Amino acid sequence: MRYVTAALRWFLFLVFFLFALKNHELVSLRFYFDLEWKLPLVLLLFVFFLAGAVIGLLALLPRIMRQRREVNAVLAELKALRGQDAVMPAVVGSSSTGAATPASAALTQAPRDAVAAGNP
Repeated sequence: MRYVTAALRWFLFLVFFLFALKNHELVSLRFYFDLEWKLPLVLLLFVFFLAGAVIGLLALLPRIMRQRREVNAVLAELKALRGQDAVMPAVVGSSSTGAATPASAALTQAPRDAVAAGNP
């Protein structure tokens, strides 16, 4: 798989490099107030592609930050629950002998009864 990925990268590099060689002529980009830039076409395309990628990442930034906060909250809750498990292992249903406790038997039996009755 590593060789396929490397071959694909080289192929894409070659395609884009040949594209750049074919499109080296200058183009004019006109702004307001008679401001004009003359740049090679491939450079102009690259700049606008890069600007679009940056704008897209900035648009996703609020969602990424929100998801990061949610993940951190869930991890903190998991850590707190694991700390409780160390104090109260009988709640989880495991005992030192490996036998099920009455609480764990009731917890595992309830879903079986619901499925057997046809209430998933």
